[in-house]
Parts: sequence; C-alpha cells; structure tokens
Amino acid sequence: MLSSVEPHTNDGSDGAAADESSDGAEKAPSVGFIHPDVVRAIHTVLVELGADLDGLIAEARLEPRLFDGSSKPVPYTAIGRLIDLAADRTRCHHLGLLVGKRTTLASLGLLGVMLRHCASVGDALQALEAHACVRDRGAVVGLCVHDDIIVLSYAPHEPEAAGAALHLERALATVTNILRGLCGPDWAPLEVLLPRSAPRDTVPYIGFFRAPVRFDQEAAALVFPAALLEQPIAGADPALRQGAEDQIRELEGAQPSTLKDKLREYLQTAVTRQRCKAERVARQKLVTRRTLSRRLKAEGTSFKRLANEAQFRVAKQLLADTGMSLAQISDCLDFSEPAGFTHAFRRWSGTTPSAWRRANRPETKGH
Repeated sequence: MLSSVEPHTNDGSDGAAADESSDGAEKAPSVGFIHPDVVRAIHTVLVELGADLDGLIAEARLEPRLFDGSSKPVPYTAIGRLIDLAADRTRCHHLGLLVGKRTTLASLGLLGVMLRHCASVGDALQALEAHACVRDRGAVVGLCVHDDIIVLSYAPHEPEAAGAALHLERALATVTNILRGLCGPDWAPLEVLLPRSAPRDTVPYIGFFRAPVRFDQEAAALVFPAALLEQPIAGADPALRQGAEDQIRELEGAQPSTLKDKLREYLQTAVTRQRCKAERVARQKLVTRRTLSRRLKAEGTSFKRLANEAQFRVAKQLLADTGMSLAQISDCLDFSEPAGFTHAFRRWSGTTPSAWRRANRPETKGH
C-alpha cells in the first residue's frame, strides 16, 4: 500500500522491550517508549472510573502484568491503544486530560528537579525541550518564539497511531501543571491548541486550562506571552539544577540516538511549521547539506524520505482526528495547493486523502 514512505514503528504489543533497571534507579526510555509513571497515572484514573482493567488490557493486547508496578518503560503506541479503548469503553472522552492532570513538577523525578531549579522560566522550558526524552521517547517538545508570543508544542513520532489525540491532551495538561509549578497555581496560557475534533462536553478542558481551547488545530500546543520567559524561578538552586542535569545526561547517554532518530524528532515539530527543508536542518545540525545526506545514506535513508514520512504521519492524524478541510491540511503541511497534497498522499498511501478519511475517521462518539 505504501510505496515511498515506510513509517518507523516500535509497537511493542507484548510490552517487553526496554531493559528494566535492576536497582530501581531512574532509567531513560529508548526510542518509541514512555516512562512507566504514565502507566501508573492511567491505572489510577481507570480505577476511579470503575473500568474493567483486565478486559481493557486483554483487548489492547498488552502484557497482563502491565499495572503491577513494573519500572520498565512502555511502548508509546501500545499505551495509545489502551487509552483509546479505555476512553471508548468508559465513555470518558477527556481521558487524556484526566491522566495528564495527575502529573506534577514534583512527580517528574530528575527532570522535575532540574526544571524547578532553573534560573528562569525560559531556561526551564529550554531544558524541557532538550531533555523531555528522559521521560518520553514517543514524542518531542518544541519551543517556538513568534514576536511576543511563545508556542510550546508536543508532537508524537507516530501521530496517526491509536490514541494519539489523547496522548496530546495528556501532554499539554502535564506541561500546564509544570508551568503552574514554576509560576504559581493561578498560571494559565493564552490559549490551548488541540488537533482533535471537539468532544460534546468541553467543560473539563476549559475548567482545567482556564483558557480558550481551540479544537481542530494543526498541532498540539500551549500559547502564552514571551515575557514569561524572563520570569525568575523563586528558590532556584543552581547546584541542584546542575546535579540533576549531570545525571540526566548520563541517562541520555545510555540511550543514544542515530541521526535518523534525531531528524525524525525534529521533523515532527517542523512539519507543521513549514520548515521541512534540508538546508534549514543542516544549519540546525551544524553540518553541510552534503554531509547530512551522506550520513543519512549511511543509515539507510534520506532527508526527503524522512520529511515525506513526517508529512504523511501528520496528514493521517489530521484527517482522522480533526474536521480540518483538505485545503487547510495542505496549507499547514506546506503544499502550494491542495492538488499537490492529494497527489503526494496518493503516492504515499495508494488512495486519496478524502477516501482515506472516510475509511479511517472514527465514529463520532462523544462529538
């Protein structure tokens, strides 16, 4: 079905992949995995909702002992299947929000310590962008400045996978709690952007974020004033920040990434910023375009292939989860006209965007 793009997947249906730390110490997940704390938060929420845990785990084809307190990182896509099923079975279509609300700055281990002791909010957000992978290797955080506005985005590596929309709202709720931990409990963004159609009941979103929530957007992001970056963090201890950062770098060093992995992460945030250009990426990586091409060729791929893959993934997610028009999706993916998007999508998938949407858009449950 797919001719020119072969998405990278790490489904891990059996829940076994990353090595477990034998001494219980904090461990960074490998590519495609997420910290077990997310599983524990999901478990708590599902218990509160009275869900059939054993039934959900079996239906999602996950390891039966998933909720037994393992310290192993868990496949991001497998957890997506679980929360997607759980939202449907419990009829709780803001399940991702409920899970994200349970994460606080204090619960993020070494990452939380480092963020708490950065000198300013801007330093903390740059550290989050650089080191979020120590907790989550299924997505990437992006920080973008537009004049006097900041856009803090969260982009999964596999946005078309089951449960992606719920992962996105979970992550934005988590980042909101991080910012409230740094700025005070009354902090609120200017607006929240979510790439999913609005559920029937939007009150939980507005109640938690305390800001306008825009659905059917091209990316998941929090928007807030750039002036916030200069705000100092009260009680920050540089020594504690440095100690936590040193340990985090050791954890990251134990889970090295290839250039292909790093570019996939970059492109997931760049694809809807209209920045998928090899020259721009070469500058970001401080290498020439030729060197970039040579290194990617040695890893069995090319920039064009990875950029097409990122566009295809985001296109599928927007077609399935949002009500955006084909013209809007075409524009946000940097096609000059909808016909170009349709041609590319047919080449990638063997069918048109409209036909793919009809075959893959979920039933409008909860809408």
